[in-house]
Amino acid sequence: MSVAVIVIVVLVVMFLASAIRILNEYERAVIFRLGRIIDQKGPGLIILIPVIDKMVKVDMRTITLDVPPQDVITRDNVSIKVNAVVYFRVMDANSAVIDVENYLYATSQLAQTTLRSVCGQVELDEILSKREKINLHLQEILDRSTDSWGIKVSLVEVKQIDLPEEMKRAIAKQAEAERERRAKVINAEGEFQAAQKLIEAAALMETQPMSLQLRYLQTLNQIASENNSTTLFPIPIDLFKPFLKLAEK
Repeated sequence: MSVAVIVIVVLVVMFLASAIRILNEYERAVIFRLGRIIDQKGPGLIILIPVIDKMVKVDMRTITLDVPPQDVITRDNVSIKVNAVVYFRVMDANSAVIDVENYLYATSQLAQTTLRSVCGQVELDEILSKREKINLHLQEILDRSTDSWGIKVSLVEVKQIDLPEEMKRAIAKQAEAERERRAKVINAEGEFQAAQKLIEAAALMETQPMSLQLRYLQTLNQIASENNSTTLFPIPIDLFKPFLKLAEK
């Protein structure tokens, strides 16, 4: 084998190594030829012209972006730290490469500023109690802002809210006071219902005097069943009425 043949074989191997690319199912390649975009290719086998063509690979899977904790001052002047997670994916590889320099970095910065802006417009109680509403609002803003980059934001979740220690103590006291208030209200409602039932029972016994005697006998039975050293038996005044009438005569 001559030297020329060896050189040709080496050049062919180098050409194929630099020209052939294999992309996975979730990857797309944006091809630039002499600086101008010509096509979006993939997945599978693609062939490039060495030196002339340049390929930028784009991952089309859903990306999980962790937003670092942000210092936020709420509308009621409470300083908190809030972090979140953003789920998005590239829908148009051409726009993600051409319209923004680094779509990952741009989306991360936009998520941080949007998180501070949205949480700063609401009060602390709303952030704690209406997290789903805030998540939806964040998702709508991010999706609208990144639409021109070929990116679809599918979900935004506020993960953790760090409160100052004095605010934690204040919230704990407020929750305890609320529980005590509910307990007192429930107790008062129970007393009110019990009083109503007693009034109804008294009215019923007034119409049927014999029921009062039966109730008296039931009370004596309950007292007798207890192991008391001393037992006091209340005697109805009706038992003494015949003797009082004799004394009057």
